[in-house]
Amino acid sequence: MPIIVDASVSLAWALPDETSSYADAVLNVVEQEGLLVPELWAREVGNGLAISHIRKRITKADETAFLLSLSCMTIEVEVSAPPVTAIQNGVAAALRYGLTAYDAAYVDLALRENLPLATLDAAMRKAASAVGVTIFSVV
Repeated sequence: MPIIVDASVSLAWALPDETSSYADAVLNVVEQEGLLVPELWAREVGNGLAISHIRKRITKADETAFLLSLSCMTIEVEVSAPPVTAIQNGVAAALRYGLTAYDAAYVDLALRENLPLATLDAAMRKAASAVGVTIFSVV
């Protein structure tokens, strides 16, 4: 069963100064089960990598190794709604959960698919828990 993984966890796999036992545990599961992400995930991860390069937190070799690792994973991307519908859904979810539209997309996807959510974001964890989403936890 795949899990929903947000950009904070995904980037922890790429950034040497962001490693954690939580991110490593998610990675172990994802390597076996795969992950499901909203369409914006790739852009968020790309943005995180770009900013990390600018801030000298990552090397090209780190990025290459990370992308090679991702290419070996089963990554399912949620099919996007038409633009106006996606905007309406994003606004509604953001208001419903009290999050950014980006973060709300992960919570909404986890809720709709009844899958656990892996995130390092405290506000996202709180909002997800409040609506009954299971938060991935290290056993």
